[in-house]
Amino acid sequence: MGALQSSPGHPEYIDLSEKTGFSIEQIGVLHKRFKQLSHNEESLRREQFEEIPDLACNPIRAQIIEAFFDKRNYHQNGEGTVNEIGFEEFLVVMSHFRPPSLHITEEQLEKVRREKLRFLFNMHDTDNDGTITLEEYRHVVEELLSRSGALGKETAKSIADAAMLEVASISMGHMEPDEFYEGITFEHFLKLLDGFEIESKMSVRFLNMDTITLCK
Repeated sequence: MGALQSSPGHPEYIDLSEKTGFSIEQIGVLHKRFKQLSHNEESLRREQFEEIPDLACNPIRAQIIEAFFDKRNYHQNGEGTVNEIGFEEFLVVMSHFRPPSLHITEEQLEKVRREKLRFLFNMHDTDNDGTITLEEYRHVVEELLSRSGALGKETAKSIADAAMLEVASISMGHMEPDEFYEGITFEHFLKLLDGFEIESKMSVRFLNMDTITLCK
């Protein structure tokens, strides 16, 4: 995978570099990992993600896997899911975890931030209806808390419900007793995470990484 930029066999890598922001070297590392996961096939299936040991104990493992097969995450304004993905789709999804360049404008940085937050929002909006409902939010919080072993399922559920009510008060302000909170919209999500430095926290380092831990 060396010198991909000058290789006539991989002209598409230059285009992928421009599209995702990864360097040619990083694309080479990611392509190697893609081939490992797909067993040298041209497409990658859900069950092959299930084989990644580092994902086995992750409490939001299902959401992480689903994100790779969600058309909303391919920069194409798509909807729905697919059953398998090629290297380009894999690379585009991985680009959501790429740390922003040090030499970008404020406008570009805001675009990166919005894309990362949209990706996170999509992971939690599991039914693709444009809102993160109490049930979806509760599921994530319950999984995060109960899988730690420190809390029981009912305690985790109570914490999730309380957290959602707090989110509702921040998003909507005062609510009447009979008013129903439908869920967090993307605009509310942006408001909730205003000031949270997502740009570098939601990142993975690729250059000196052991490919075994790439999708950790």
